[in-house]
Amino acid sequence: MKREWNYRLIYLSLLLSFLFIIPTVQAQDSLVLEASISEKKLLEFESLFFDAITLKAIYKHQKAIEKLEECNALVPNEKAVLFELSKNYLLLKKIPEATTYANQSLAKDPENLWIQEHLVKIYRKSGRFNKAIEIQQKIGAKYPKKKQELVFLYLMDNNRTKARKLLDELSKAKLLNRRLRALKSSLDKRSSKKRTAAITTKNEGLESAFKKNKTFTNLSNLLQKLQKENSKELLVYSEEGLTLFPAQPFVYLMNGLALNNNKEFKKAITTLKNGIDFVIDDQKMEQRFYKELLRAYKGTGDNKNINKYQKKIK
Repeated sequence: MKREWNYRLIYLSLLLSFLFIIPTVQAQDSLVLEASISEKKLLEFESLFFDAITLKAIYKHQKAIEKLEECNALVPNEKAVLFELSKNYLLLKKIPEATTYANQSLAKDPENLWIQEHLVKIYRKSGRFNKAIEIQQKIGAKYPKKKQELVFLYLMDNNRTKARKLLDELSKAKLLNRRLRALKSSLDKRSSKKRTAAITTKNEGLESAFKKNKTFTNLSNLLQKLQKENSKELLVYSEEGLTLFPAQPFVYLMNGLALNNNKEFKKAITTLKNGIDFVIDDQKMEQRFYKELLRAYKGTGDNKNINKYQKKIK
């Protein structure tokens, strides 16, 4: 019986540590429960923890939280339990609770990549971009490729200067992917005044308002009108919008839609994937992005992603 108990202890420890696999796995990352825990308590903990994972998988987050609280009462402050509590609270959009449990979990394992990235996600969703940037900078110092995410956070924080500087740094390090190359190109562009001035349009009122005062509101009104009329000018104005407002998801959506209309599906995929990173807690906007991505992948004949985005839309 003692040998069987030891096997169960090892199995559970490995299972819990699996939740925290990071690119460089180190011995201290293993989560080993105290040997003094009784077999009965261990079995109860194991059962409750598995129940919580199952409940989260079927979107019963409040019930999962209840199971995890029972786990926490049996074995207080296990980082896996705290982490799962945070994830469930975030899925319920309870940001204060999600933040508290994430920080408690991170305090027990400050270098844990999964917890750090989860906390970045929480701060991003709550609009605390300075906190998200602080953690992402720490991640990027250890894993240079993950500096890519900092570009989007800088733009969300309305710091275009730092975003451009980082893009230049990533470019020199050959760490720019296709999405970031497109973003860099957009940020590097100057306002295309000559190109815009040469356009003749039926939307002279909205166009005139935007030319006189290039606010996001004026651009948004113009883009919506151009979209309804299925105008080819949507591509021109949305491209200018990407230069002026690189953190506004609606502009990316309109640009992706215009590219799809022109059958430039690969370019559409790039701009849509960049844009969806700026969507925060807006399911309707997400669905619009998914529909345009589905349309673009259908255009490229990418069956794997067609199936993926059909499921997301459902």
